[in-house]
Amino acid sequence: MIVDCAVYRDGHRTERPQDLSDALDAARAAGGFVWIGLHEPSVREFDLVTEEFALHPLAVEDALKAHQRPKLEVYDDSLFMVLKPVVYEPESDTVSAGEVMVFVGDSFVVTVRHGESSSLAAIRHRLEGDPEMLAKGPTAVLYAISDATVDHYLDVATELQTDLEELEAEVFEPEHGGAHHTASRIYTFKRQILEFRRATVPLAVPLTRLAGTGTLGGGVPFVHEKARPFFRDVNDHLSRVNESVEGLDRLVSDILSAHLAQMSVRQNDDMRKISAFAAMAAVPTLIAGVYGMNFDHMPELHWLWGYPVVILLMAALEVLLYRTFKRRGWL
Repeated sequence: MIVDCAVYRDGHRTERPQDLSDALDAARAAGGFVWIGLHEPSVREFDLVTEEFALHPLAVEDALKAHQRPKLEVYDDSLFMVLKPVVYEPESDTVSAGEVMVFVGDSFVVTVRHGESSSLAAIRHRLEGDPEMLAKGPTAVLYAISDATVDHYLDVATELQTDLEELEAEVFEPEHGGAHHTASRIYTFKRQILEFRRATVPLAVPLTRLAGTGTLGGGVPFVHEKARPFFRDVNDHLSRVNESVEGLDRLVSDILSAHLAQMSVRQNDDMRKISAFAAMAAVPTLIAGVYGMNFDHMPELHWLWGYPVVILLMAALEVLLYRTFKRRGWL
């Protein structure tokens, strides 16, 4: 359950508490804070953390059940924030999202992860290598997690843009084939962009509150006043991500419309070709049908050159029809 637990003082890691119940007391006694990282804890496992840090039951319920939208909740004794890190697999064109719940108090940070794509080990290691930032307390941890999550959004958006350009080139190839396969890829790609938007768009409101900008501005408890510029920077990066995602969504819709239009034009071309060949087949059938009737008195019935003349007439009409259809682009 507990991935890591440490007490930090003046930006440095001092110790790993032997007992979780002593972690908060040790942090306050040292004038620092404790950071506890958990991965998919059960209800029983999380009860001790809940009791020790007096976490709000509604936030605890959200942290245990997961499947939450990015949000920021302020309670009496802590701050609760939900983020959704994402991972993109170019081979399968799949966007998968994990979840990170962050509880922030005056002397503690509790992070709860769900999914394998939300590891915080690299963030913790990077913070421990930057004592000046880590000395700012729990706010620094919240900022570092938010910054790393949004920066990875930028990487994922770039990868999606690259793959979408390849898909666009495939759709507009002169000898484009595999229409059904391409349509399936476009729909799949659009679903992945929707999954990406579910992680990025709702995060704008929490970051706006933390940055203290707009109508949602104002102080947020347990977040240092001097941290606002840092959160504004993260919010600016998120705005770029959301603009990119919006552009990707519009582009993939345009590509789908263009693909469907191409299929419609191709079907119309096929119908014209079929109609042209049907007309060419109807002419000799009509002429031959006349001479297939069992009547004693028929035109040209006893002409010596009647048969070759009729054959030549059929051939001439076929050539005339072929050239007419070819000139009009039907064949």
